[in-house]
Amino acid sequence: MQPASVGFQCPDCVRDGNRSVRRAAAPYGGSAVDQPRVTQVLLGLCVLLFVLTTVSGSGFLFGGGSSGLFEQLALAPTVHGAVRDGVVVASDGVAQGQYYRLLTSMFLHFGIIHIALNMYCLYLIGPTLERAVGRVRFAALYLVSGLGGAAASYALGSANEQAAGASGAVFGLFAALFVLQRRRGGDVSGIAVTIGLNLVLGLTSSSIDIRAHLGGLAAGAAVAGALIYAPSGARRTLVQVAGCAVVVVVVVVTVALRTAQLTAA
Repeated sequence: MQPASVGFQCPDCVRDGNRSVRRAAAPYGGSAVDQPRVTQVLLGLCVLLFVLTTVSGSGFLFGGGSSGLFEQLALAPTVHGAVRDGVVVASDGVAQGQYYRLLTSMFLHFGIIHIALNMYCLYLIGPTLERAVGRVRFAALYLVSGLGGAAASYALGSANEQAAGASGAVFGLFAALFVLQRRRGGDVSGIAVTIGLNLVLGLTSSSIDIRAHLGGLAAGAAVAGALIYAPSGARRTLVQVAGCAVVVVVVVVTVALRTAQLTAA
């Protein structure tokens, strides 16, 4: 027998009671989050890859992306390097089938200032969103936002331009926080100003990939809308998955069209 709040219970009764206890849920689906593990893992991955690319490259403060590892993982639409019959042709890049770059590039950064700014934003707003939508949904929000940013950079950037950074995913989180605050009836002026200032900064600096910012912002807003405004009940997960799937389809179509354009040139 085992002691209970009132009297004693047999072990079988305790086990049956534990099975019937429902797990706490996050406000917009998924299990409740005590510690923001996904945010911590994302921070760790970005820092780890930054250290690896820095150690194998040069310029820790401002040029951490000069290593061969960085060049293999960064977003590169098409890299002209091979020589065939005396003509320099494309040999590397997303257009040549290296689609993994769309994913890996969102974990790379060009220097310590670049990674510090992005990781600070992720550290600030990641836990709030993760606790609101649960771990799996938050991971989907981050990754799909990052892919949206990478797809926009790939589609609208120069064919030989190298890009990297978590900025697309972070802008997706900005958009998601705005949607969450509106849904809760909270003040959105702070996050609106943050988004506006960062967009203006991106427009005034040639070293900032504003295309990735806008792509991540749009993808994050769409995914967050599906996650947060999905009706409660049995259909919630279906609506949320469908919303994420629609954004992914848009990303795939965008990448396919840009690839066809580059390979036809």
